[in-house]
Amino acid sequence: MKTSEFDYHLPDELIANYPLNRRSSSRLLVYSEQIEHKTFKDIINYFKKGDLLVVNNTSVIPARIFGKKISGGSLEVMLERVLEDNKALVQIRSGRSPKIGTTIILDSYKAECIDRKKNFFILQFDRPPLEIFNSIGHVPLPPYIKRSPENLDKDRYATVYADRMLQESVAAPTAGLHFDDELLIAIKKSGVNIVKVNLSVGAGTFQPVKAKHIEDHNIHSEYVDVSDEVVKTINHTKSSGKKIFAVGTTVTRALETAFIDENDKGYKGFTKLFIYPGYKFKVVDNLITNFHLPQSSLLMLVSAFIGYDNMRDIYKTAINKKYRFLSYGDAMLLKKHEI
Repeated sequence: MKTSEFDYHLPDELIANYPLNRRSSSRLLVYSEQIEHKTFKDIINYFKKGDLLVVNNTSVIPARIFGKKISGGSLEVMLERVLEDNKALVQIRSGRSPKIGTTIILDSYKAECIDRKKNFFILQFDRPPLEIFNSIGHVPLPPYIKRSPENLDKDRYATVYADRMLQESVAAPTAGLHFDDELLIAIKKSGVNIVKVNLSVGAGTFQPVKAKHIEDHNIHSEYVDVSDEVVKTINHTKSSGKKIFAVGTTVTRALETAFIDENDKGYKGFTKLFIYPGYKFKVVDNLITNFHLPQSSLLMLVSAFIGYDNMRDIYKTAINKKYRFLSYGDAMLLKKHEI
């Protein structure tokens, strides 16, 4: 398929720049056999006792730092991944890209540019990277949110179930932002099981697919950790005739990666799984997700899950009904309709 087939016009006014006051008060577009319009807290009515809800418990690093070259030119460093020996893979925004050997001043810290890999740079820091980013970093709001981070983002650009010990992501798993503690407690009380997986979200999640044909796209890799126990719980749920609900495309990518070999083992390592129309899902029955950017790999995953024509109809409806889009926007609950 052509990448251009996944384009659509997203009006600027539909991009949510701020979250709503209450997480679960977002709107919820439900698609099963037809489209319904609900509030996110109504999602509890779509679970049955014994179903399984799977969440991504990664937490977000304050991954954006502003600094300058030792020569004086200003720049912005966006963390992609922490490497060993005080090194990190980063993106750098600057009037001129730094050369190998350039020293970068980051407040009271220093880093040296030691290598370049396409659009990424490897920096050697004078202290552990996470220590530096947690000290002077800013919340890495997505590029389509046209404002500076504020105090509220420290709380709201994170899920309520994020594990602070798993501080590995540079973007939030945003489908989970709609759940508050009250709703999660109610879901558990209704007999739904909840398990956690980890996928470290990289900045590549915001990158558009640039290849003319989607099959030629070289998708970004992300680190996944799905335990043996989670795999066992999923197999038990499915054998009992119950359904798997994935909170977000990150959980979907993690689960489908873990079940590629169709064994009873978990998976820990990097994934480059690219899900687009024609993919046959092995695990996920229902997908909870936000509305995604045009020509993004996430939109292609949704198309694979519910069918291309259904995706186009849903997005047209959402725009006409003025749903709020992207990270701080509204949500969808989608039933699998593979075509």
